[in-house]
Amino acid sequence: MARVARTVRIVLGPALALTTLRGALHSPARVALGRREWLRVRRSALAIERVLASGKTVYGVNTGFGLLAQAQIPSAELELLQRNLVLSHAAGTGPLLADAIVRLVLVLKIASLAQGYSGVRPATIRSLQRLLETETYPCIPAKGSVGASGDLAPLAHLAAALIGVGQVRMHGRVMSADKALQRIGLKPLRLAAKEGLALLNGTQVSTALALAGLFAIENVFAAALVAGAMSVDALKGSDVPFDDRLHVLRRQDGQRRVAASLRALLAGSHIRASHLDCDRVQDPYSLRCQPQVMGACLDLIRSVSVTLQREANAVTDNPLVFARERQVLSGGNFHAEPVALAADQLALAIAEIGSMSERRLALLIDPKMSGLPPFLVHKSGVNSGFMVPQVTAAALVSENKMLAHPASVDSIPTSANQEDHVSMATHGARRLLEMSDNAATVIGIELLAAAQGLEFHRPMRSARRLERAVRLVRSQVAPYGADRFFAPDIELAKKLVVSGQMRALLDDELFET
Repeated sequence: MARVARTVRIVLGPALALTTLRGALHSPARVALGRREWLRVRRSALAIERVLASGKTVYGVNTGFGLLAQAQIPSAELELLQRNLVLSHAAGTGPLLADAIVRLVLVLKIASLAQGYSGVRPATIRSLQRLLETETYPCIPAKGSVGASGDLAPLAHLAAALIGVGQVRMHGRVMSADKALQRIGLKPLRLAAKEGLALLNGTQVSTALALAGLFAIENVFAAALVAGAMSVDALKGSDVPFDDRLHVLRRQDGQRRVAASLRALLAGSHIRASHLDCDRVQDPYSLRCQPQVMGACLDLIRSVSVTLQREANAVTDNPLVFARERQVLSGGNFHAEPVALAADQLALAIAEIGSMSERRLALLIDPKMSGLPPFLVHKSGVNSGFMVPQVTAAALVSENKMLAHPASVDSIPTSANQEDHVSMATHGARRLLEMSDNAATVIGIELLAAAQGLEFHRPMRSARRLERAVRLVRSQVAPYGADRFFAPDIELAKKLVVSGQMRALLDDELFET
């Protein structure tokens, strides 16, 4: 019988925490607003009504959009204006975003609108809440946003579902939006002034994709640290390069944290004790420079987590309504440059994490470097062992190098040059899950190889934590005694990496900012 995921209940307050957002990505979610939030929303909607009653011309309220901002729209056509905005901008293409991503987008959009600066009515937010709590996820094509003026196309597909247009997924089943609304007790929303624009503007899709990438990369990073320590011991490497006295002098916090993690992972290893007086002078960089490389990656991950948490709690539509001052100000909070740069940094980090892992794997299978059987298998020749898994790892590492090219530097003007610099945050963030999956596969292969290498040293035992890691690997994949169909082993090892189970072997504060 399938296990039912527990619903994450979110009560909006000062700020959404990353742990809350991680929960909303992986489980059904509900978002509740407090009295203060509802009051702000009502005041903001009332401010828009006052603007209309005054007869003033205000961008996004009673004008056209983009290059058409100079066109004033009569009151009788304001509802049509908002509906047309949604329909015309729902121009996405490509495969649909996963339900988990759409769920996180809904959470972020509700959290943004609930701050009371967007001019939407309570009924509009309640409609979004109803989609979320009934697990009715709009079908949003993944491609078509340049990450400025917000994620216009993907968010238009979300808004289209609210007005009964397009398709949604309910528990994996695709159906028309109008039929789904009827099923969950909603009527198609009739958009009031500015509401379509408030729904379309914003960085919620880019941010949700980047957060999903961040959470995946944290698990990959943790597994890579464990795999790296296992490889050090399997290769009879030295733990001297992890001495804290070295890393204090570098003054890089991530480097020092990684070195401490490696010391803890290797503590008490009988294998290490067996070669304390060996004549090897230095280990290759992929072993001894792990604190420097992985530490730099950790610093990037921690820095990006701060940026993305801020963005998750931000108000990013336009224009914004300041009800107390009775002003509506037009700016550019929809520009997703912070997300684009954050995604580029994560891409660089994940490429490096996978690259280091593949280099350690190459050492493990090379008998000249490892002192272990060629390709980590007995009777090599008749058995090829880990020969081609290393080729697979090399291919994935090179693919990630290509995907790591910065997206943020590739602006292209849109909307008749009104939007003349854009962030490209959306696809910059979207690639992170593919890159993370590639790196998880590489590290999964290293885990298999390092476990095999450690077992060649039996009856000597590795460190307590690393023996736990070997048991985790062996709970999924048997030792490689002779050639067999390798692909299922790799897939199981990758799933172990993705699951985040290796994080239990590390100290909790590793990712704390």
